[in-house]
Amino acid sequence: MKRYLKYLVAAVTAVLAIASCSEEKRKKALLPNISGKAGEVIVVIDKGLWEGSVGTVLRDTLTADCPFLPQREPLYNLVDVAPGGFGNMFQIHRNIIIVNVSSSVTEPGVVIKQNLWAAPQCVIYINAANTESAVALIKENGSKIVTTLEQAERDRVIANSKKFEERALAPAVTEVLGGSPHFPSGYQLKKKTSDFVWITYAPQGTQQSILAFKYPVRAGENMMSKTNLIADINEMLKNNVPGMFENTYMTIASGITPSVKYMNYKGHAFAEIRGLWDVYNDYMGGPFVAHAFYSQDGKDMIVLLAFVYAPKYDKRQYLRQVESLLYSFEWAKNENDAIKE
Repeated sequence: MKRYLKYLVAAVTAVLAIASCSEEKRKKALLPNISGKAGEVIVVIDKGLWEGSVGTVLRDTLTADCPFLPQREPLYNLVDVAPGGFGNMFQIHRNIIIVNVSSSVTEPGVVIKQNLWAAPQCVIYINAANTESAVALIKENGSKIVTTLEQAERDRVIANSKKFEERALAPAVTEVLGGSPHFPSGYQLKKKTSDFVWITYAPQGTQQSILAFKYPVRAGENMMSKTNLIADINEMLKNNVPGMFENTYMTIASGITPSVKYMNYKGHAFAEIRGLWDVYNDYMGGPFVAHAFYSQDGKDMIVLLAFVYAPKYDKRQYLRQVESLLYSFEWAKNENDAIKE
């Protein structure tokens, strides 16, 4: 009887979850599409607050320099709008921050909402009783605010990549790595070997690429150490990404030390390497982001390296777009997984 009740509760919970999900999808489908440029945020705020300490700390948080770009670019472009002017035109924007500073606020905090007036939309409320409280809230939650916006922008790229996928590419990468990101229409296969794949999107004047490769794990070594990651990636780049001239090849730029962060995204653990690349004996270069992790059997290291070459343009959005694809990586499903589904 207890087992029966256990299964019954699980079944009812599953049905309710599916119904809730379906309702959310129906609601989202009825909303208008978002407006605004990628990397843009509408800030709904009183003029006095915008020109004072609240506006200053918001700008310091959201327009800080984007890391590891060849030139200075802000994390986000901000557009301030007075509450009285926040009408239909602005309400369907992709990213909105609403600053509510009032003595009537009884529950101060940062509240995140999705798809209020459009989809896929990110709305962040900053509720505070006074200016000092608002400044403290933004400082305490600055990382959360930036991460939320980053995730919203990333999810949009991934959703579009899956909707308009170049379906021949994932199987080519999966054959080498056992899994693959999702690549949107326009990306093409440039190179493929037994341990290396180069996927690129290269309209005139720019290039966004993902290098996907593997190399054996060496017994007794910490393959995820910063020193080993940089050395091993450089070795693979030297062997697989030649420059335009003899004795030139892609490498991690040595002038600025890359950053390495150990992350976990939806149960997927990896090292994020972020820095600049250049070409040995040449003058090409740009930003890159790489994700390094173990293969499913633990015998290989797998690296997905996204890089941008856009010498005539700002690079923040190009890098954000191609970096987002790294987060769409999925292991290939085996037969048992297919049966379970």
